[in-house]
Amino acid sequence: MAIVTIFSGSYCRADEVAKMAAQRLGYGCIGEELLEETSKLYNIPQERLKRAMYGSPAVLSKFTHEKVRNVAYIRAVLALHVKENNVVYHGFAGHLLPRDITHILRVCIVASHDYRAAIAMRSKGISEKDAQRIMKRGDNECLEWTKYLFGLGPWDNKLYDIKIPMHESSVEEAGEIICANAAKEALKTTPRSQRAADDFVLAAQVNVVLAEEGHEVEVSCDHGNITVLINKYVLRLDHLEKELQRIAGAFAGVKSVHTRVGPKFEPPAIYPPKFDFELPSKILLVDDEKEFVRTLSERLQTRQMEAAVAYNGEEALSLVESEEPEVMVLDLKMPGIDGIEVLRRMKREHPHVEVIILTGHGSEREEILARELGAFAYLKKPVDIDVLSQTMKEAYRKLNLARTGKS
Repeated sequence: MAIVTIFSGSYCRADEVAKMAAQRLGYGCIGEELLEETSKLYNIPQERLKRAMYGSPAVLSKFTHEKVRNVAYIRAVLALHVKENNVVYHGFAGHLLPRDITHILRVCIVASHDYRAAIAMRSKGISEKDAQRIMKRGDNECLEWTKYLFGLGPWDNKLYDIKIPMHESSVEEAGEIICANAAKEALKTTPRSQRAADDFVLAAQVNVVLAEEGHEVEVSCDHGNITVLINKYVLRLDHLEKELQRIAGAFAGVKSVHTRVGPKFEPPAIYPPKFDFELPSKILLVDDEKEFVRTLSERLQTRQMEAAVAYNGEEALSLVESEEPEVMVLDLKMPGIDGIEVLRRMKREHPHVEVIILTGHGSEREEILARELGAFAYLKKPVDIDVLSQTMKEAYRKLNLARTGKS
């Protein structure tokens, strides 16, 4: 019988449907457990794995290949479950499964806005306005994920075999629909489709070792013969191909490695339109007020400054370990590791990063301490975006002068 993947919007009761279908099929049911397994196997904090799937590319990939690596880890663990069959998976990672595994039933669960809002309000005890805000955020996460993988919207019919509207179905009815479709002849496991599932395991594992070496590529496998698709433009293609063949060819079980360029392999423009070389290219915003920092990120983007975002001190320090930003905009009052402690660690361990304090609750004493610790500037909310932009530009100028040894 078929493997079942379920993708859904928030507050569509999809978790209940997944459990119902798994119970009736006699399958295992996994969701967030996939991230727990991945975290343990690859020693990666779950928060980073969640960022890989639920965060926008601007948040995740501005600094490093962290998104590519972590998605590769998730794909590799999911591949092991798929090889065993008899599983219902609910979550974003189902979209990582290749189309040549034909015994997969791809399900999309949706619901009307009113249906979802009512469930959100009832389950979380929140207002309709808050429910709408949470739903919008979840829908944006769905959109960013499918755009990243396919360049398509999350509810595009091309991504699914069936779509179930929950405002027209009960959990029991939705479960029955899934079970009935999973039992169809076209979705039975065949030697060919099982071979594809086995090949996917090897392809996913090879993808991990390539991602760990910093390569953003697509990997497929046919009976141990690996094909690596290169979509990112490089000047020395022959050099890259040899390196990919060397890394992939050394992996156990690989018989041969073939490389080829993909449809996205195009030389970039020399410079982006109106690129401003006085602007920092690596910016990290750190604030636990999620709506504020997202809005700030969007406003900076209109000024040609894209920023990564961290929602607490621990997450910020973790991101910086992957790669240093040039400029950090840091709130003071955060749960856990507060802004002063983040600033202290940054200046001790990453002294070249310029840190701008932006806070709504700071005191004169904290301002003095922040400046003593090495903060470039101390700004208070609400801040004029032009003032912040200019301050960031000045911080970047100071960094560049230090790099070149000028005064």
